[in-house]
Amino acid sequence: MNQNWFLLATIVIFIHGCGNNTEQTNQAAKISILTPLDSKTYNSPVNIKFGIENFLLAPAGTFAAGSGHHHLLVNTELPPMDRPIPTDENHLHFGKAQTETSLELPQGTHTLQLVLGDGSHIPHNPPIISERITIKVE
Repeated sequence: MNQNWFLLATIVIFIHGCGNNTEQTNQAAKISILTPLDSKTYNSPVNIKFGIENFLLAPAGTFAAGSGHHHLLVNTELPPMDRPIPTDENHLHFGKAQTETSLELPQGTHTLQLVLGDGSHIPHNPPIISERITIKVE
């Protein structure tokens, strides 16, 4: 009986410790849009490069702790943080762990923002989100 309690206590402590490490890892993680630059004017197609620090890029379907992949939000607000990020023209998925893309954007003002998702495209907890930038396309 004492061995079973010891084993159970060890498992609970291990699981609790893993959760704390994941949260600490997420808090140290940072993603950003390296290019284009905020408040600048560009021609289409616009080349977009993603930055990531203190986190691993991994393809969709990968569930290793401290890993995820980018989702680019174009001209939209942040999605719910407890559900998979939608897939449409405003929510672009980079499930192969890509770090850049080229987008054809019409003339006008556009907003861009990154959200890191887990293997199921759900934002991490706490979420890892870039600053939103605004660009103009001529």
